[in-house]
Amino acid sequence: MSRRQTALVVEGGAMRGIFAAGVLDAFLAQGRTAFDHCIGVSAGAVNLAAFLAGQRGRNHSVITDYSCRPEFISLARFVRGGHWLDLDWLWEITIRECRLDLARFAVNPVPLTVVTTRISDGQAAYLKGNAAELEQQIKASCSVPLVYRDFVRIGGEAMTDGGVADSIPVRHAYEQGARDITVVLSRPLGYRKRAPRLPALHRYLLRQTPALARASLARHQSYNDAIDFIRQPPADCHIRLIHPPAGFRVGRMTTDKGRLEQGYQMGWRAALDYLAADPAQP
Repeated sequence: MSRRQTALVVEGGAMRGIFAAGVLDAFLAQGRTAFDHCIGVSAGAVNLAAFLAGQRGRNHSVITDYSCRPEFISLARFVRGGHWLDLDWLWEITIRECRLDLARFAVNPVPLTVVTTRISDGQAAYLKGNAAELEQQIKASCSVPLVYRDFVRIGGEAMTDGGVADSIPVRHAYEQGARDITVVLSRPLGYRKRAPRLPALHRYLLRQTPALARASLARHQSYNDAIDFIRQPPADCHIRLIHPPAGFRVGRMTTDKGRLEQGYQMGWRAALDYLAADPAQP
């Protein structure tokens, strides 16, 4: 009997990505890196890029330090017409001071899929991560609409946050042949995404990009569909979940370093529990 293909799927969630940073750092510490395919969205893609480059601790530093600085996150700047989340500044300083090890990423045989959303049609784009384009690919995946006012172009195509079209790409992993899928969520178990409370305002704010507006308004449906797939996968698919505990207090814009450190430690412990429950894991 042939071995089932494995995949590691990591959700995004901006600062909530600190949980996955803890999970993946624990995996690196324990030498558990043998997955056949990795798929990441937004902060999940950044976490996986560092994981595949073998850079334990890199994203802990990015989230608990650089991402907390006012040069990156500033509501006052947003009110004045700038970025709430200035990805241009964040990418420039982290490339200069704690750059991803692109050479090591390039020789890792495990493929990374970076999920983005196309502005043109609001559909998910599943980009094959490659060292030459990786930094721009993950920047595109992290480009939350409205709070980051620009769109990153990949191959001439304007892209935005992958979480708009496919927040938890577990179905894509299955469609690519994975039958043993580990999913790292960024919210506690039981979370269901609600429909936007002010859809008319949503459409107005995204009126220049109508396909993106439609995708954004339907985001709760695609998210909840993924949760349903996880709960009731096909008979030939086994899904393993790693998720924050109920006491996880990190939100999308959290900058409280105590909460972020707690979230990181929660991720680390959840990974160790996962590995202890099934030591035969990849």
